[in-house]
Amino acid sequence: MPERIEWLEDGTAGGSPYSPRFGDRYRSELGGLEQAREVFLKGCGLPQAWAGQPQWCVLETGFGLGLNFLVTWQAWKADPLRPRLLHFVSLEAYPASADDVLRSARTHPELIPFAEQLKRQLCGLLPGFHRLVFEGGQLLLTLCIGDAKAMLREPSFEADSVYLDGFSPQRNPDIWDVHTFKAVARCCRRGTRVATWTVARSVRDALAQCGFVVHKVPGTPPKRDNLQGEYQPAWELKKSRIAPERKAPARCIVVGAGLAGAAVAASLARRGWQVTVLDAAGTPAAGASGLPAGVLAPHVSPDDSLLSRLSRSGIRAMLQQADALLQMNIDWSPTGVLEHCVEHARQLPAAWQEPDGLATAASDWTRPATPAQLAACSLPPGTPALWHVQGGWIKPARLVRAWLASPGVSWRGNAAVSQWVRHGAAWQALDAAGHELACAELVVLAAGYGSRALSEIAGQPGGRPLALQAIRGQASWGRHAPDAEPAQAMPAFPVNGHGSLAPRVPLEPGLAWVTGSTFERDNTSTTLRPEDEQHNFGKLKTLLPAAAQALAAQFESGQAQGWAGVRCATPSRLPSLGRLEGRPDMWVCSGMGSRGLTFAALCAELLAARLHGEPLPVEQRQADALLPQYAAHAPAAVD
Repeated sequence: MPERIEWLEDGTAGGSPYSPRFGDRYRSELGGLEQAREVFLKGCGLPQAWAGQPQWCVLETGFGLGLNFLVTWQAWKADPLRPRLLHFVSLEAYPASADDVLRSARTHPELIPFAEQLKRQLCGLLPGFHRLVFEGGQLLLTLCIGDAKAMLREPSFEADSVYLDGFSPQRNPDIWDVHTFKAVARCCRRGTRVATWTVARSVRDALAQCGFVVHKVPGTPPKRDNLQGEYQPAWELKKSRIAPERKAPARCIVVGAGLAGAAVAASLARRGWQVTVLDAAGTPAAGASGLPAGVLAPHVSPDDSLLSRLSRSGIRAMLQQADALLQMNIDWSPTGVLEHCVEHARQLPAAWQEPDGLATAASDWTRPATPAQLAACSLPPGTPALWHVQGGWIKPARLVRAWLASPGVSWRGNAAVSQWVRHGAAWQALDAAGHELACAELVVLAAGYGSRALSEIAGQPGGRPLALQAIRGQASWGRHAPDAEPAQAMPAFPVNGHGSLAPRVPLEPGLAWVTGSTFERDNTSTTLRPEDEQHNFGKLKTLLPAAAQALAAQFESGQAQGWAGVRCATPSRLPSLGRLEGRPDMWVCSGMGSRGLTFAALCAELLAARLHGEPLPVEQRQADALLPQYAAHAPAAVD
């Protein structure tokens, strides 16, 4: 459950937030606004220090009620010389509720518009990393929920400024000890500025031991002194500590105009790249991303597996993009999704079911379906089912086109790459006739199963092909007649669990339904097959008997239409994302299987973060699990 906060009626505007856990206030007796501005922002030399920089990263050791973040956001937005990209990484072991965060900001009217935006994204804060996106993707807040030392165990970024904040050293000594500061130091470069409100001798000594040179400065009332300093260790840093590369934006070729490729193009363009997207087809989203509508829902497992955790991060990223770029209820809708557990009741992680544990945060994601939700699906009471709060349906092709319309992105169709030629620091993409299609310093292969052949023609050392497998899928869809009984008999939200059904998708001139799909390995054919239509109908009978009965006439009369596409999967069931071995500046972003909507936006941001030495949107071990896998030989694909 969210951290309990008591609001003390002590004469201050709105009351003072107080932590019963630590027996301490969240902010100064005179209010936290001046402390945030004077102690942390100015204490780190901001906004002057970030002027003209392409990106800047602030690390904070205690998010609390988010006041330092809101003040930094306000200063960044008001600064004409602000960096193009601002990362704010904040640690918090005991997150407060979204309502308390907003209540805290109401004391400061100028911060309320920012706090209201923050509140809308403060949900589902289970242990781990959570990437929140603001200002069109140029302000990125990474909330790390858990013990500070554990969250910073494997840093992948360098902080430019450090806010050391938290309850007093007497009340919460763990956040101020030498082990925490060692973890912070691993995220610093020489010259990283640090600031805090406490001047306790134990804090100064621990910081000095970890390589920080600090000094007292006049404080903000009621504090007499504050502390400022820099990371300037007297020793040489270990050679094993390699600073993350911060690649300068240049030109990029992305091959593939589906979800994966379009997402990568948009993420890189936001960072200043000039991106050319090449596709062999004549229109964007002509492959597996051309499905009329797809269902978006997280994966759930009793042990909260790696796939489950990554799926939540991916869905958060996708919903942010859909909300920013698409028309709600036309191109997408966050309706929630019911998962009918057809084979057996699906177990939620035990920690999610403890009332005083993670139950509240977990219920922002997934909870048992209610009797009313089951009734809306014409399923009997007691049917094993889950309700995915953060779910819905999306038209993939609409999102692809929105990403390709990003400033800095150009798309070229009927442009099949047949050869790669290396010219100095750039890759040249040639067609079958040897004509240049594009030339760029970076290449990203995002062409689904076709990424395998594209990597092979680049002359991959050792001849090991990417471990990518073609997966043929055929879905069924049809239109509801205006005011037709079948449309009224269906739920207002998608259902999955044995195939899926998106029952009410606006598709001119009315509403449509989409169900399926088949799953056939090592088949690259997109020819429609009648037997697959019947296969989809059979699955629908099991998933939603009432819906199947309502649509039976369309299937039996041949009115149901088909759509087929080829997806791409890996042996791990996780995407393949990373630099190709032995190939300078050539990356792959593929292998998302039937979860392209879940993973495309997340993988694009992860790729961009690795290129630019930014904080990752997920924990390091999760990111490493997506590194490209290689096969011993290529399986034959069936037509």
